[in-house]
Amino acid sequence: MPVMERIQAEVDGHPIVLFMKGTPQFPMCGFSSRAVQALRDAGAEHLYTINVLEEPEIRANLPRYSNWPTFPQLFINGELIGGCDITLELHESGELQRIVAEALSP
Repeated sequence: MPVMERIQAEVDGHPIVLFMKGTPQFPMCGFSSRAVQALRDAGAEHLYTINVLEEPEIRANLPRYSNWPTFPQLFINGELIGGCDITLELHESGELQRIVAEALSP
């Protein structure tokens, strides 16, 4: 499967997807770590993540797919939310909890 199709399939296949450096248990950068913590605080315990350090094709192509240059990248319901800064701003305002709850409700 071409990498752009794979990215699309991952984004479409899960309500919440975080493309990050490392894993939630072992984040490999502070931005990824803070994004994971904000998502967990907002109620996203079962987070679907992709470690871009182990997926060089995704790491190279995701910025073109999303038109967003940095990692982590958070997608909710197929839509790019943004990176660490936006995720933290949404968390502080209480919006992230609402968005997560909507994404995870059946």
